[in-house]
Amino acid sequence: MGSFGASQTPYVLVTGATSFIGAHVVDNLLHRGFRVRGATRSLEKGDLMLQARPEHASKLDFVQIKDFTTATSFDEALKDIEGVIHVASPFSYDVQDNEQELVLPAIKGVRSVLEGAAKHPSIERVVITSSFASVLDANRKAPPRFTYTAEDWNPLSYEESTNRETPAVIAYRGSKKFAELEAWNFVKEKKPSFEITTLCPPMTFGPIRHPISKATQLNESNAMLWKVASGEQFPVARVPFWIDVRDLAAAHVEALLRPGAANKRYTVSAPEKFSYQLAADVMLEEFDWTKGQINIPEHRQHIDDTYDLDGETAAKELGITYTPFCNTVKDLISQVANMEAGRTN
Repeated sequence: MGSFGASQTPYVLVTGATSFIGAHVVDNLLHRGFRVRGATRSLEKGDLMLQARPEHASKLDFVQIKDFTTATSFDEALKDIEGVIHVASPFSYDVQDNEQELVLPAIKGVRSVLEGAAKHPSIERVVITSSFASVLDANRKAPPRFTYTAEDWNPLSYEESTNRETPAVIAYRGSKKFAELEAWNFVKEKKPSFEITTLCPPMTFGPIRHPISKATQLNESNAMLWKVASGEQFPVARVPFWIDVRDLAAAHVEALLRPGAANKRYTVSAPEKFSYQLAADVMLEEFDWTKGQINIPEHRQHIDDTYDLDGETAAKELGITYTPFCNTVKDLISQVANMEAGRTN
């Protein structure tokens, strides 16, 4: 990336910095010696992250952005910044209006980041967290066997994703697709001084680095694993693909730094597929306290192995090594169990 890595301590803005993925991105950057500004809706969470990282106090600061969707949202946050990693995105299945609460906020959030960045010639690259949801075609079924790649786009129409009758899970897929399209269209039409890279991760699991104090505050994907550990009925894996959050954070930072990642779209995914049954197997092997607690179904839940997702291109071009599923599950579950034990003592 141009002179990015050349400046003594490049200054990077991370949006959604106090979120599950965002906090890992912040840590990856800090460990590499970057200065980081976190954009967050909650300064309280920003303060908690600062308190948890006293050794990085001089290189980490937070700016509060209550509304990510206005034209001037990022004017203050982008001062002196050389690179941006845009992680923040609205995510809730508890919505009344798909368009107003999911789709439009995601599109406007991306647009306001890019419009803000375009005012600062010092910014050379913007990395955007998209999602496998913008790649997936829910109606595509094997046989014949197929592999999703970064060339694939979810065929969902804007009309369908914003329809009030459409379930929120489908509207969410639309929000990721149309937000990502907004980014590519912006670059094509406005030709800003920066390049973009988008990452499309599937289910993201792994240990927590953002400020939470109890299991009920877990992000959506990790909450599914904790449900298994807690003896709830196994969720159904909508897709068999996943990535460890630490690998995803590394991919974001590499996408910012590597000249070859400019204007590329990547699907990032571990080579082994998962099911919640597989997660239960790991937990039963690793943690005695799960024996007799995990609610093992009568019929074993199988991994859907009828199709694939290309994670190799990203691994090769971004230099990532994927973490094994057993390590990811072990690291998260031991952490949450300790958190819960600390609360109940």
